Amino acid sequence: MKAGAELFSALALFLLMGAVFTQRPRPKKPTRRPPTTRKPSVPQPAVPAQPEPQEPTDFPPRILGPPSMFPDCPLECLCSPSYPNALNCENRNIRVIPVIPSRAHYLYLQNNYISEVTAEPFRNATEIRWVNLANNRIHRIDKNVFEKIPALLYLYVQRNHLKEVPSGLPANLEQLRLGRNRISKIPAGAFSKMGNLTLLDLYHNQLSDSDLGKNTFKDLKSLMQLNLAHNVLKKMPAGVPSTLIQLFLDRNHIDDIPKDYFEGLTHLAFVRLNYNQLSDKGLPKSVFNISTLLDLQLSHNQLASVPFFNSHLEHLHLNHNSIESINGTLLCPYNMQADFNDLSLVPRLRYLRLDGNHLSPPIPVDVIMCFRHLHSIVI
Repeated sequence: MKAGAELFSALALFLLMGAVFTQRPRPKKPTRRPPTTRKPSVPQPAVPAQPEPQEPTDFPPRILGPPSMFPDCPLECLCSPSYPNALNCENRNIRVIPVIPSRAHYLYLQNNYISEVTAEPFRNATEIRWVNLANNRIHRIDKNVFEKIPALLYLYVQRNHLKEVPSGLPANLEQLRLGRNRISKIPAGAFSKMGNLTLLDLYHNQLSDSDLGKNTFKDLKSLMQLNLAHNVLKKMPAGVPSTLIQLFLDRNHIDDIPKDYFEGLTHLAFVRLNYNQLSDKGLPKSVFNISTLLDLQLSHNQLASVPFFNSHLEHLHLNHNSIESINGTLLCPYNMQADFNDLSLVPRLRYLRLDGNHLSPPIPVDVIMCFRHLHSIVI
């Protein structure tokens, strides 16, 4: 009886567990979402491109100088108590020249965005001696500017946009630097009465033979350095002053030198004619036989032989020509049978450059025998 009861209890428990398992929910199959319908794209109207900012809006803002003890010091400039006569306004993003104090002798305005120079800022600056306007965007200098600053000695306006030499330059000027502009015109009389000018730099402009008349440099009685390199000259400039010491004519198109060109240039010591079109045909035999000449540069031309030169020459650059041979006996500017012990008679050539030609080592013995002072030969 007891066993029957236990069997009945076990059977009831078994049926109860079966019922529980059958009531567990079955996992539902994932339902797929209906595809979304995209709206047709509507073309948007094209937005016009914004124009590039034009000057002067594309200039960076002005940089103001530190507070100054001088009440007349422009806001953009530095006025140092140690140098009360100097006005330092370089690298300040200046568009317009500020009013210059009357105490100023030295004015530094390089590396700015100045486009023109007018007389108004200089109305009280009558004692200015030095003006540096290099690396701006100057396309015009009012001739009245120089009436305000008659004592000006040094004017630097290189790396600007000038198309002609400024007019009305002061007579006392000693140095004028106009390199790297766009100058293709020198007005008649631009250098008149400038008897104190010692340096004239017109490097890297657009000057041609027609822009240099025979009287262009007539009044420059003290000129020592003339730089006309990197222009478009085909001839040697006419009428250069007899006081000249340095003449630079590199990177032009010169193919001929008149035989008497250097006569009368009794102080000439440095001549540079690199990167021209000179050949033996365009060089008279003794054109460089100048007793004052110390440094002669004729690199990157079309020479086939070494030109004759004076015994006082110390540096000779003939690299990158078409020279195939060198004869020291013919080249020697004195009699090689003379007394070798007297060094005052020996040619003074110390540096000779011949690389880039059609020459091969060794150096001919007669070259060594003639030029006893040679310290360096590049071949």
